[in-house]
Amino acid sequence: MNIRRLLSGITLGMFIGCINAFEYTSENVSAYIALKTPGNKSVHYPLRLNKLVGYDGYQLVGDRELPVLVYQNITGSEKTKRIVVWITALEDVYFNFGQQLKSNLRHDDCLFYMPGFWYRRNLRSPKKAPSFHSSDSWLVREDRLSTPMTTVYDEKHKKSVSVTRIADFCCDALATHTEGEIILSGKTSIGYTGFENVNGMATLSFGFPYREAPETYIRKLTLAPSVQAFQLLKKGQSIELKWEINENSAADFSECVSKAWEYCYDLYRPTPVETPYTDEIMKEVLSNFFVESYIDNTSVKYFSGVELRTDDCEKHDVAEVGFVGRTLLNAFNALEYGEETNRSELVDMANGIFDSYLDEGFSRHGFFKEVIHFRRGFVEKNYSIRRQSEGVYAVLYYLDYERRRGRKHTEWEERIRKMLDAFLTLQNQDGSFPRKFKGSLSVVDSSGGSTPSATLPLVMGYRYFNDIRYLEAAKRSVEYLDKQLISKSDYFSSTLDANCEDKESSLYASTAAYYLALATDGHEHEYYAELAKKAAYFALSWYYTWDVPFAKGQMLGDIGLKTRGWGNVSVENNHIDVFVFDFVDVLRWLSKEFDDERFVEFSEVMTSSMRQLLPHEGHMCGVAKTGFYPEVVQHTNWDYGKNGKGYYNDIFAPGWVVASLWEMLSPGRAENFIR
Repeated sequence: MNIRRLLSGITLGMFIGCINAFEYTSENVSAYIALKTPGNKSVHYPLRLNKLVGYDGYQLVGDRELPVLVYQNITGSEKTKRIVVWITALEDVYFNFGQQLKSNLRHDDCLFYMPGFWYRRNLRSPKKAPSFHSSDSWLVREDRLSTPMTTVYDEKHKKSVSVTRIADFCCDALATHTEGEIILSGKTSIGYTGFENVNGMATLSFGFPYREAPETYIRKLTLAPSVQAFQLLKKGQSIELKWEINENSAADFSECVSKAWEYCYDLYRPTPVETPYTDEIMKEVLSNFFVESYIDNTSVKYFSGVELRTDDCEKHDVAEVGFVGRTLLNAFNALEYGEETNRSELVDMANGIFDSYLDEGFSRHGFFKEVIHFRRGFVEKNYSIRRQSEGVYAVLYYLDYERRRGRKHTEWEERIRKMLDAFLTLQNQDGSFPRKFKGSLSVVDSSGGSTPSATLPLVMGYRYFNDIRYLEAAKRSVEYLDKQLISKSDYFSSTLDANCEDKESSLYASTAAYYLALATDGHEHEYYAELAKKAAYFALSWYYTWDVPFAKGQMLGDIGLKTRGWGNVSVENNHIDVFVFDFVDVLRWLSKEFDDERFVEFSEVMTSSMRQLLPHEGHMCGVAKTGFYPEVVQHTNWDYGKNGKGYYNDIFAPGWVVASLWEMLSPGRAENFIR
């Protein structure tokens, strides 16, 4: 018996053991295998699906005899089908395998969804990021995605078709190049997925190992030539590959995304990550950030948390109220924690920051000096609704905390009322707020994507000052969110350093609706609760349900990082981070409100997983100082400018990261404030 017959018998035996009757024909499926000899261009072989006599499965064969055997089995129901492929090498081969599944949907009628990376047609993103501006067909490596899934949704027929990879995802391999045909240095678990326009029909494409086409995205607004990876399969070895195809109906794209998230959550069932870090340990370690970043020799005192280097974490000359600085929220956290633990130095720092900002932190227009560069003598002249809102939000927590302890700050209250009144003037007729504006309230950037950031302090201002005008303005802002973001499933440009689809817009929208649900009753409460839930699915779609594999030598993998529960950032900024703030509370509340355990279960995944990179002695996680939690966590073939997958960018902003984690570790804040 020759080697081909022997291995064919072994592979067929594996195949027969899993057979279940299912109709699967070549009319809607095509497949290929590409084989590469080192030093030569690969050869692409189309594969035919030959029905096996007596079995409900196929052997995939080429037009000539190949040095591999390929068998395929399909099991499952009418709506959900599992595809299992076995490839056995008859001699040493370097291979790349893929399939195309025609959806029977017109490409022009469809919207597309790849979790944490692609929404609708990515038309909010610029041409230099992956979008329909560059191509209507995209294949991407799976570790770009929060779930390795592609979904095609037909708006006319209200139908979706998805393909999702099923694997152990145990390993990755280093590659010497990032474009063209590359031979991997070892084994990887990372395949590819995506969608293509094939003769006007939307087609799901998937395979292994990874490919990216028509371009690969390697850096912010930097597209590079396509890449195709080849993995060695030695003579006599076999590999098993699995995908699941799911068909569903959905009234709109929003329902498509919510059903897709529930489906992949149920498929993957991510569990909490075990760490030794209790809430108390987390706060104790993170508090060192307050101690070592504090600056008190400038006009405003602040925690230096912007533009730091990971290799020394030395203080920098930039004070930032919100966004990536969050110095006022950190000041409140330091005050609360300092009094809780009898650490007077933290209390003194916090009071020093609030006092100095009251004296020197406002412009002549009555807004916060958002960003101050002391050495350059530069103060940001334009204002952003997001930074201003985040500053007001922090101060209202501070004022409420102080008032509950019998300490009143009349001048601060007057400042905040003046700012909230300016918000009322700034608000557009449709309820939106411009992203950026001048002190005269003339608009610099009219984009409404940052609107939900203003909702939070407006609701808080209503409760603190008992001023119904702020509540009405908050309601108008969420009416805008409903009409322009939530109902259209179009979440964009909440972040200040990108113009694209992003996580923070949907997260802020969900949180804004949650705040209003807390502040209202009856039908209004139900309305806002539904909006919070609808937007929450989009926010959840950015968070990883699986653990991305890393190669040996990539630091994040070597220290054991599990990516489940971490969130991708945006189409432009393709890295993960711990942006969560109130969102864990939103999920817990939604779980009770709608009796859905998925929300609270996944919140436990998030709160456990985001503890992993806590830097402390003996576990510094690639940063120089204890408590300076890392920010730009590069988990895929993309970098912010330095270092690439498995590492951080060399410059980071731990200010917002510490603030985000601290809110995660302080459950119930909004509910206690508003109710």
